[in-house]
Amino acid sequence: MLYLMVALGGALGAVSRYAVAKWVNGFWQAPFPMATLSINVLGSFLMGIAFVIISERIPSLESLRPFIMVGFLGAFTTFSTFSLEIVSLVNQQAWLSALSYLSLSCLLGILALAAGVGLARFI
Repeated sequence: MLYLMVALGGALGAVSRYAVAKWVNGFWQAPFPMATLSINVLGSFLMGIAFVIISERIPSLESLRPFIMVGFLGAFTTFSTFSLEIVSLVNQQAWLSALSYLSLSCLLGILALAAGVGLARFI
């Protein structure tokens, strides 16, 4: 049953990631990978909220952790794509974009997760 929950959450997360990427790319036409950056930051924020709600606020939801945190958010966030895009930028010798993307993704992802934890603990 746990594998089914992870699989279903993963399918929904992957479809959501695709939809958000299409939406962001409709507005952002520059070579900077804004869609992946946005998805990783949003996913980190949602992971922070989910972590607090499931672990601290409503422990009875622990059974949903595989669906939400492992399945949905695991498939929604795109670290492997992030890594590939950095290597592609380096191969294009777009050093500033590669460094900016790496730095912003890490910093904003950590800040977004902390903000999600803070928000979930506040409300």
